Amino acid sequence: MRLALARSLTFNVERPTGFLTIIILSNFNYGQVRAQMDQANFQKLDVYKRSKELVKLVYSLIKQFPIEERFALCDQLRRAVISVPSNIAEGTGRWSLKEQLHHIEYAFGSLAEVLSQMDIAHDLGYISEEELDHVLDHYFAISRMLSGLKNSLETRLNTQSQSGSTHL
Repeated sequence: MRLALARSLTFNVERPTGFLTIIILSNFNYGQVRAQMDQANFQKLDVYKRSKELVKLVYSLIKQFPIEERFALCDQLRRAVISVPSNIAEGTGRWSLKEQLHHIEYAFGSLAEVLSQMDIAHDLGYISEEELDHVLDHYFAISRMLSGLKNSLETRLNTQSQSGSTHL
């Protein structure tokens, strides 16, 4: 193993197929780079911002649900609504366009689950027609944005598959 100290650390590690050289930069700030990557990848997306608004709306609405729903419908709604922006964020963190598409599809599924559960909550008298309409407004806006993002990713995937690559 060779170790050289300068502005970086260099390691040669013996492997069955040869040597692997690992270089670690001494002035590398992982937290700063990671924060910039995260900010650039998903926090600026309108669909992410709008899905976070839906999270806030659903959380405010479930506060008025009966206590017996706390560990049933409320928990299920929390998981489903949090899954929408979470899958958008996770998808943008993937290198593979196929994986990015899968996470957008998961976000679609979670969004549909939220709508279904809020429709049931309305039928049970937990939310008003006006509150359900507000959820529907978010649902349709987010659906359109996810659809646009999905179409964009599919176009990029088709273009790259013709050239032989499926990564960014």
